[in-house]
Amino acid sequence: MQLDEMWSFVGSKGNKQWIWLAIDADSREIVGVFVGDRSRQAAKGLWQSLPTVYRQCAICYTDFWEAYEQVLPPVTARSSW
Repeated sequence: MQLDEMWSFVGSKGNKQWIWLAIDADSREIVGVFVGDRSRQAAKGLWQSLPTVYRQCAICYTDFWEAYEQVLPPVTARSSW
């Protein structure tokens, strides 16, 4: 599973929102999503949006953003890109 985030403005430049996505690398399906800021809480929101089977079995590939390291169980996390 690949996890990443991107930002966009909503309504005005003062309202930056981050879109967090989890993509199944095999099927290319989006399996989790969260919209918020770029914090540990938002990374936790993405993790909680995942179906249980992904939280239990998937290996997660991320960039090196520290919020992932704070939320993902160590056995599932891999940093890449």
